Amino acid sequence: MGTVIPQGYESVLGLYETQKAIGLIKQIFQTKLCAALHLKRVTAPLFVDPATGLNDDLNGVERPVSFDVPAIGREAVVVHSLAKWKRLALHQYDFHVGNGLVTDMNAIRRDEEMDNLHSIYVDQWDWEKVIDRDTRNEAYLRRTVQDIVNAICGTLDELKWQFGSLDTSLCRDVSFFTSQELEDKYPDLTPKERENAVCKAHKTVFIEQIGGALKSGKPHDGRAPDYDDWQLNGDLLFWHEPLGCALEISSMGIRVDAESLARQLRLAGCEERAKLPFHAALLRGELPLTIGGGIGQSRLCMLLLGKVHVGEVQVSLWDKATQEACKAAGVVLL
Repeated sequence: MGTVIPQGYESVLGLYETQKAIGLIKQIFQTKLCAALHLKRVTAPLFVDPATGLNDDLNGVERPVSFDVPAIGREAVVVHSLAKWKRLALHQYDFHVGNGLVTDMNAIRRDEEMDNLHSIYVDQWDWEKVIDRDTRNEAYLRRTVQDIVNAICGTLDELKWQFGSLDTSLCRDVSFFTSQELEDKYPDLTPKERENAVCKAHKTVFIEQIGGALKSGKPHDGRAPDYDDWQLNGDLLFWHEPLGCALEISSMGIRVDAESLARQLRLAGCEERAKLPFHAALLRGELPLTIGGGIGQSRLCMLLLGKVHVGEVQVSLWDKATQEACKAAGVVLL
Protein backbone atom coordinates (compact mmCIF):
# COMPACT_ATOMS: atom_id res chain seq x y z
CA MET A 1 0.00 0.00 0.00
CA GLY A 2 2.84 2.39 0.77
CA THR A 3 2.59 5.50 2.89
CA VAL A 4 -0.67 7.46 2.96
CA ILE A 5 -0.99 10.53 5.18
CA PRO A 6 -4.62 11.52 5.93
CA GLN A 7 -5.53 14.96 4.66
CA GLY A 8 -5.39 17.59 7.38
CA TYR A 9 -3.41 15.42 9.80
CA GLU A 10 -1.35 17.28 12.37
CA SER A 11 0.38 15.67 15.31
CA VAL A 12 -1.17 16.64 18.65
CA LEU A 13 2.26 16.61 20.31
CA GLY A 14 5.39 18.38 19.10
CA LEU A 15 8.69 16.59 18.62
CA TYR A 16 10.00 17.21 22.15
CA GLU A 17 6.72 16.26 23.79
CA THR A 18 6.53 13.15 21.61
CA GLN A 19 9.90 11.97 22.85
CA LYS A 20 8.87 12.59 26.45
CA ALA A 21 5.60 10.74 25.92
CA ILE A 22 7.31 7.72 24.34
CA GLY A 23 9.53 7.39 27.40
CA LEU A 24 6.54 7.59 29.73
CA ILE A 25 4.56 4.99 27.75
CA LYS A 26 7.41 2.51 27.91
CA GLN A 27 7.85 3.00 31.65
CA ILE A 28 4.18 3.04 32.63
CA PHE A 29 2.97 0.21 30.43
CA GLN A 30 5.74 -2.22 31.35
CA THR A 31 5.01 -1.63 35.04
CA LYS A 32 1.29 -2.25 34.52
CA LEU A 33 1.89 -5.31 32.34
CA CYS A 34 4.25 -6.88 34.89
CA ALA A 35 1.77 -6.28 37.70
CA ALA A 36 -1.18 -7.67 35.73
CA LEU A 37 0.53 -10.84 34.46
CA HIS A 38 3.11 -11.43 37.24
CA LEU A 39 6.15 -10.92 35.02
CA LYS A 40 9.81 -10.24 35.77
CA ARG A 41 12.07 -8.40 33.35
CA VAL A 42 14.99 -10.41 31.93
CA THR A 43 17.77 -9.83 29.41
CA ALA A 44 17.29 -11.38 25.98
CA PRO A 45 19.45 -12.11 22.91
CA LEU A 46 19.66 -9.99 19.79
CA PHE A 47 20.90 -12.99 17.78
CA VAL A 48 20.92 -16.78 18.11
CA ASP A 49 22.57 -19.85 16.58
CA PRO A 50 20.24 -21.06 13.77
CA ALA A 51 21.12 -24.69 14.55
CA THR A 52 19.21 -24.48 17.84
CA GLY A 53 15.86 -23.86 16.11
CA LEU A 54 15.18 -21.00 18.52
CA ASN A 55 14.53 -18.23 15.98
CA ASP A 56 10.91 -17.40 15.25
CA ASP A 57 10.01 -18.27 11.66
CA LEU A 58 7.00 -15.89 11.62
CA ASN A 59 5.08 -16.81 8.46
CA GLY A 60 7.78 -19.21 7.39
CA VAL A 61 9.04 -17.19 4.42
CA GLU A 62 10.89 -14.21 5.93
CA ARG A 63 14.69 -14.28 5.70
CA PRO A 64 16.58 -13.58 8.92
CA VAL A 65 19.58 -11.28 8.83
CA SER A 66 22.67 -13.45 9.27
CA PHE A 67 26.36 -12.83 9.82
CA ASP A 68 29.44 -14.92 10.44
CA VAL A 69 31.19 -14.94 13.82
CA PRO A 70 34.88 -15.79 13.20
CA ALA A 71 35.60 -16.27 16.91
CA ILE A 72 33.26 -19.26 17.12
CA GLY A 73 33.40 -20.38 13.50
CA ARG A 74 29.63 -20.29 13.02
CA GLU A 75 26.85 -18.16 11.58
CA ALA A 76 24.45 -16.21 13.79
CA VAL A 77 20.99 -14.90 12.88
CA VAL A 78 19.27 -11.79 14.22
CA VAL A 79 16.06 -12.80 15.94
CA HIS A 80 12.67 -12.21 14.32
CA SER A 81 11.06 -12.54 17.75
CA LEU A 82 11.73 -14.54 20.90
CA ALA A 83 8.70 -16.84 20.90
CA LYS A 84 10.71 -20.04 21.40
CA TRP A 85 13.69 -18.58 23.30
CA LYS A 86 11.38 -17.30 26.05
CA ARG A 87 9.95 -20.74 26.69
CA LEU A 88 13.39 -22.27 27.02
CA ALA A 89 14.43 -19.42 29.34
CA LEU A 90 11.45 -20.05 31.64
CA HIS A 91 12.63 -23.65 31.93
CA GLN A 92 16.28 -22.79 32.51
CA TYR A 93 15.52 -19.99 34.99
CA ASP A 94 13.11 -22.23 36.95
CA PHE A 95 10.02 -20.01 36.71
CA HIS A 96 6.99 -21.54 38.44
CA VAL A 97 3.35 -21.75 37.32
CA GLY A 98 1.66 -18.34 37.34
CA ASN A 99 4.88 -16.38 36.84
CA GLY A 100 6.64 -15.22 33.71
CA LEU A 101 9.19 -12.98 32.05
CA VAL A 102 9.17 -9.91 29.87
CA THR A 103 11.98 -8.43 27.81
CA ASP A 104 12.68 -5.67 25.32
CA MET A 105 12.94 -7.39 21.94
CA ASN A 106 14.63 -5.63 19.05
CA ALA A 107 14.64 -7.26 15.63
CA ILE A 108 15.32 -6.65 11.96
CA ARG A 109 12.76 -7.92 9.47
CA ARG A 110 14.46 -7.28 6.15
CA ASP A 111 11.56 -8.53 3.99
CA GLU A 112 8.86 -6.38 5.60
CA GLU A 113 6.70 -4.41 3.17
CA MET A 114 6.93 -0.90 4.57
CA ASP A 115 3.92 1.38 5.01
CA ASN A 116 2.36 3.51 7.75
CA LEU A 117 2.38 0.59 10.20
CA HIS A 118 5.40 -1.46 9.13
CA SER A 119 9.14 -0.88 9.12
CA ILE A 120 12.14 -3.19 8.96
CA TYR A 121 12.91 -2.41 12.62
CA VAL A 122 10.75 -4.14 15.21
CA ASP A 123 10.62 -3.24 18.89
CA GLN A 124 8.26 -5.00 21.24
CA TRP A 125 7.71 -6.26 24.73
CA ASP A 126 8.12 -10.03 24.41
CA TRP A 127 6.54 -11.85 27.33
CA GLU A 128 5.98 -15.46 28.34
CA LYS A 129 4.32 -17.03 31.36
CA VAL A 130 4.22 -20.57 32.79
CA ILE A 131 0.76 -22.14 32.99
CA ASP A 132 -0.55 -25.59 33.87
CA ARG A 133 -2.80 -28.01 32.05
CA ASP A 134 -5.91 -26.66 33.85
CA THR A 135 -5.36 -23.14 32.47
CA ARG A 136 -4.45 -24.24 28.96
CA ASN A 137 -7.82 -23.16 27.56
CA GLU A 138 -9.72 -20.39 25.80
CA ALA A 139 -11.12 -18.89 28.99
CA TYR A 140 -7.63 -18.26 30.38
CA LEU A 141 -6.48 -16.83 27.04
CA ARG A 142 -9.39 -14.39 27.05
CA ARG A 143 -8.77 -13.30 30.65
CA THR A 144 -5.15 -12.59 29.76
CA VAL A 145 -6.20 -10.54 26.73
CA GLN A 146 -8.50 -8.45 28.94
CA ASP A 147 -5.66 -7.90 31.45
CA ILE A 148 -3.44 -6.58 28.65
CA VAL A 149 -6.19 -4.28 27.37
CA ASN A 150 -6.71 -2.94 30.90
CA ALA A 151 -2.98 -2.20 31.16
CA ILE A 152 -3.06 -0.36 27.81
CA CYS A 153 -6.11 1.70 28.75
CA GLY A 154 -4.64 2.45 32.17
CA THR A 155 -1.47 3.69 30.50
CA LEU A 156 -3.56 5.99 28.30
CA ASP A 157 -5.33 7.41 31.37
CA GLU A 158 -2.00 8.36 32.97
CA LEU A 159 -0.67 9.72 29.70
CA LYS A 160 -3.69 11.99 29.20
CA TRP A 161 -3.19 13.31 32.72
CA GLN A 162 0.37 14.32 31.71
CA PHE A 163 -0.60 15.65 28.25
CA GLY A 164 -3.96 17.38 28.36
CA SER A 165 -4.05 17.93 24.59
CA LEU A 166 -4.24 14.18 23.83
CA ASP A 167 -7.72 13.15 22.72
CA THR A 168 -7.17 9.42 22.08
CA SER A 169 -10.08 7.26 23.19
CA LEU A 170 -9.99 3.46 23.59
CA CYS A 171 -12.63 0.84 24.38
CA ARG A 172 -11.82 -1.40 27.36
CA ASP A 173 -14.40 -4.05 26.43
CA VAL A 174 -12.90 -6.69 24.13
CA SER A 175 -15.02 -8.37 21.46
CA PHE A 176 -13.84 -11.91 20.64
CA PHE A 177 -14.25 -13.53 17.23
CA THR A 178 -12.68 -16.61 15.71
CA SER A 179 -11.09 -16.21 12.29
CA GLN A 180 -13.73 -18.57 10.90
CA GLU A 181 -16.53 -16.42 12.34
CA LEU A 182 -15.04 -13.43 10.54
CA GLU A 183 -14.82 -15.32 7.25
CA ASP A 184 -18.46 -16.38 7.66
CA LYS A 185 -19.48 -12.82 8.57
CA TYR A 186 -17.56 -11.13 5.74
CA PRO A 187 -17.16 -13.80 3.02
CA ASP A 188 -16.47 -11.28 0.23
CA LEU A 189 -13.71 -9.39 2.08
CA THR A 190 -10.01 -10.12 2.38
CA PRO A 191 -8.67 -10.98 5.86
CA LYS A 192 -7.33 -7.43 6.27
CA GLU A 193 -10.65 -5.94 5.16
CA ARG A 194 -12.44 -8.18 7.67
CA GLU A 195 -10.19 -6.89 10.43
CA ASN A 196 -10.99 -3.29 9.50
CA ALA A 197 -14.73 -3.95 9.30
CA VAL A 198 -15.03 -5.76 12.63
CA CYS A 199 -12.71 -3.34 14.41
CA LYS A 200 -14.59 -0.30 13.14
CA ALA A 201 -17.79 -1.82 14.53
CA HIS A 202 -16.44 -3.07 17.88
CA LYS A 203 -13.34 -0.86 18.48
CA THR A 204 -11.30 -3.42 20.50
CA VAL A 205 -11.18 -6.91 19.02
CA PHE A 206 -9.33 -10.17 19.58
CA ILE A 207 -9.32 -12.51 16.57
CA GLU A 208 -8.83 -16.10 17.68
CA GLN A 209 -7.56 -19.27 15.99
CA ILE A 210 -5.07 -17.94 13.45
CA GLY A 211 -2.82 -20.20 11.42
CA GLY A 212 -4.94 -23.14 10.33
CA ALA A 213 -6.91 -23.32 7.10
CA LEU A 214 -10.46 -21.94 7.13
CA LYS A 215 -13.43 -23.30 5.17
CA SER A 216 -12.14 -21.34 2.18
CA GLY A 217 -8.97 -23.43 2.30
CA LYS A 218 -6.81 -20.47 3.29
CA PRO A 219 -5.70 -19.29 6.76
CA HIS A 220 -6.71 -15.86 8.07
CA ASP A 221 -2.99 -15.12 8.36
CA GLY A 222 0.24 -17.07 8.41
CA ARG A 223 1.67 -18.47 11.63
CA ALA A 224 4.74 -20.61 12.17
CA PRO A 225 3.67 -24.09 13.31
CA ASP A 226 6.01 -24.38 16.27
CA TYR A 227 5.09 -21.72 18.83
CA ASP A 228 1.36 -20.83 19.02
CA ASP A 229 -1.33 -23.48 19.24
CA TRP A 230 -3.47 -22.43 16.26
CA GLN A 231 -6.63 -23.23 18.26
CA LEU A 232 -5.61 -21.08 21.25
CA ASN A 233 -3.99 -17.96 19.81
CA GLY A 234 -4.94 -14.68 18.23
CA ASP A 235 -4.31 -11.01 17.41
CA LEU A 236 -5.33 -8.03 19.52
CA LEU A 237 -6.59 -5.10 17.43
CA PHE A 238 -7.70 -1.56 18.27
CA TRP A 239 -9.55 0.81 15.98
CA HIS A 240 -7.12 3.61 15.12
CA GLU A 241 -9.20 6.67 14.29
CA PRO A 242 -6.45 8.85 12.73
CA LEU A 243 -5.78 6.23 10.02
CA GLY A 244 -9.31 4.80 9.94
CA CYS A 245 -8.08 1.23 10.24
CA ALA A 246 -7.51 -1.66 12.61
CA LEU A 247 -4.15 -1.46 14.37
CA GLU A 248 -2.67 -4.77 15.55
CA ILE A 249 -0.98 -4.29 18.91
CA SER A 250 -0.24 -7.87 19.85
CA SER A 251 0.05 -11.36 18.43
CA MET A 252 -0.17 -13.85 21.27
CA GLY A 253 -1.45 -17.19 22.41
CA ILE A 254 -1.13 -20.36 24.40
CA ARG A 255 1.89 -22.20 23.07
CA VAL A 256 2.02 -25.63 21.48
CA ASP A 257 2.28 -28.70 23.64
CA ALA A 258 3.77 -31.94 22.33
CA GLU A 259 0.51 -33.03 20.70
CA SER A 260 -0.30 -29.75 18.93
CA LEU A 261 3.33 -29.26 17.87
CA ALA A 262 3.43 -32.65 16.16
CA ARG A 263 0.09 -31.97 14.46
CA GLN A 264 1.02 -28.50 13.23
CA LEU A 265 4.45 -29.57 11.98
CA ARG A 266 2.68 -32.25 9.96
CA LEU A 267 0.09 -29.82 8.58
CA ALA A 268 2.79 -27.32 7.63
CA GLY A 269 5.03 -29.94 6.05
CA CYS A 270 7.81 -29.11 8.51
CA GLU A 271 8.18 -32.44 10.30
CA GLU A 272 11.97 -32.29 9.94
CA ARG A 273 12.02 -29.55 12.61
CA ALA A 274 11.15 -32.19 15.21
CA LYS A 275 14.86 -33.11 15.24
CA LEU A 276 16.00 -29.62 16.31
CA PRO A 277 17.01 -29.31 19.99
CA PHE A 278 14.14 -27.02 21.02
CA HIS A 279 11.48 -29.05 19.24
CA ALA A 280 12.84 -32.38 20.45
CA ALA A 281 12.81 -31.16 24.06
CA LEU A 282 9.23 -29.97 23.70
CA LEU A 283 8.11 -33.25 22.15
CA ARG A 284 9.72 -35.11 25.09
CA GLY A 285 7.68 -32.99 27.51
CA GLU A 286 10.73 -31.29 29.01
CA LEU A 287 9.54 -27.68 28.57
CA PRO A 288 6.80 -25.97 30.60
CA LEU A 289 3.36 -25.20 29.25
CA THR A 290 3.23 -21.46 28.53
CA ILE A 291 1.26 -18.53 27.21
CA GLY A 292 2.97 -15.54 25.66
CA GLY A 293 3.19 -12.96 22.93
CA GLY A 294 4.67 -9.76 21.66
CA ILE A 295 3.29 -6.26 22.22
CA GLY A 296 4.56 -3.70 19.75
CA GLN A 297 6.23 -0.75 21.46
CA SER A 298 6.12 1.58 18.47
CA ARG A 299 2.61 0.40 17.59
CA LEU A 300 1.41 1.16 21.12
CA CYS A 301 3.01 4.61 20.97
CA MET A 302 1.28 5.27 17.64
CA LEU A 303 -2.06 4.22 19.09
CA LEU A 304 -1.89 6.19 22.32
CA LEU A 305 -0.38 9.33 20.76
CA GLY A 306 -2.63 9.37 17.70
CA LYS A 307 0.24 9.17 15.22
CA VAL A 308 -0.29 8.13 11.61
CA HIS A 309 3.16 6.77 10.75
CA VAL A 310 5.39 4.45 12.72
CA GLY A 311 8.37 6.61 11.74
CA GLU A 312 6.98 9.31 14.04
CA VAL A 313 7.78 7.14 17.07
CA GLN A 314 10.82 5.07 16.01
CA VAL A 315 14.03 5.51 14.02
CA SER A 316 14.36 3.35 10.90
CA LEU A 317 15.22 3.55 7.19
CA TRP A 318 12.63 4.70 4.66
CA ASP A 319 12.36 4.74 0.90
CA LYS A 320 12.38 8.03 -0.98
CA ALA A 321 8.63 7.97 -1.69
CA THR A 322 7.85 7.64 2.03
CA GLN A 323 10.22 10.45 2.92
CA GLU A 324 8.68 12.76 0.32
CA ALA A 325 5.08 11.92 1.28
CA CYS A 326 5.76 12.60 4.94
CA LYS A 327 7.69 15.81 4.23
CA ALA A 328 4.87 17.13 2.02
CA ALA A 329 2.35 16.49 4.81
CA GLY A 330 4.53 17.97 7.55
CA VAL A 331 5.06 14.61 9.22
CA VAL A 332 8.44 14.38 10.94
CA LEU A 333 10.20 11.02 10.63
CA LEU A 334 12.59 10.41 13.53
